[in-house]
Amino acid sequence: MKRRKFAALCVLLAAVVLILSACGASEVPPETPSEAPTVGAEEMFLTIGERKISVKLEKNAATAALAEILREGDITYTAHDYGGFEKVGDLGHTLPRSDTQQTTGAGDVILYLGNQIVLFYGSNSWSYTKLGRMQGLSAAEIREILTAGEEISVTLSLR
Repeated sequence: MKRRKFAALCVLLAAVVLILSACGASEVPPETPSEAPTVGAEEMFLTIGERKISVKLEKNAATAALAEILREGDITYTAHDYGGFEKVGDLGHTLPRSDTQQTTGAGDVILYLGNQIVLFYGSNSWSYTKLGRMQGLSAAEIREILTAGEEISVTLSLR
């Protein structure tokens, strides 16, 4: 009697092992569009006066959302001086935030409160969502461009 129970138990265990191994070997279905990662742009441009400045974008939900908006057209806004180290302006849209405590530097492009774009020509420590960094300019050039007046017109574009 014990042998029959043991044999039945072994058959049951073998069946369970076969079923579990078959489940593990199944193919993973391809991503559906709703599960696919959001693809944004890798570069954006700021136009300030006659200067067109390349911005290398971070890979986050805010830049993906911003790229989607910019695919429909450029955004122009007015940026005002604040604190002697940054220009800030209302984007006219709200983007997803992933704020982290950080220290900014000249050339950083930051999202503040989800709807404000901050262009740094100095440094500050606060909780922000980083959008990107201006490319190809020295800190002195960035300061000169961003301090050309109390308020400046900024155009964001993907081209």
